[in-house]
Amino acid sequence: MEIRYTTCNDDPFKISDIYEKSWKSAYRGMIPQSYLDCISAGRWANGINNAGMHNLLLIENGMMIGTASFCQSRWEAYRSYGEIVSIYFLPDYMGKGYGKLLLDKCIEELKQLGFRNVLLWVLEDNHRARKFYEKNGFVCTEVFMEDNIGGKDIREVLYFLA
Repeated sequence: MEIRYTTCNDDPFKISDIYEKSWKSAYRGMIPQSYLDCISAGRWANGINNAGMHNLLLIENGMMIGTASFCQSRWEAYRSYGEIVSIYFLPDYMGKGYGKLLLDKCIEELKQLGFRNVLLWVLEDNHRARKFYEKNGFVCTEVFMEDNIGGKDIREVLYFLA
C-alpha cells in the first residue's frame, strides 16, 4: 500500500473514475439517482490539477483505489485553515480502514504546510461519513451551506478538527 501525491504521469481519467464510482455508491439516496446516473466518464479529470489543490492517491497492489484533495480553505471566513476537500474510494474499498489512512495523511500534509486548524464540509445526510469524521476527531459545527444538486436542495455541515 502506498500513499503519494499525484504526478503528471497519473491518468486524470483513472483518478476521475474513483470520484465517479464513489459518488454513485456513497451518495445513493442522498442525491437524486437521475443525477448520479448521468455522471459522465472523466467528469472530474480537468479539475485534478487545479492550482493550489494538493491531490493524493492511495495505491494497493499497483491499482489506484482512493484519492484525496486538500488546500488552503476556500472560504473567506476560514482562510487561515487547511481544508480537506475530498476523500473518495472505489466502492469495493470503502469501509476497510483505508479512509483513516488518507485522512491522517491529509492532516499531516496540511500541518506541514503550516495550517494549525483543519476543516471540511460533509453532506448533512451523509451519516456514514459524519460518523467517520467524528470518530477521527472532527467536531460538527452549527454552520451550514445550502446547495442544490440534481434539482434537490441539500445542506452541507462544517466540521473542525478538534
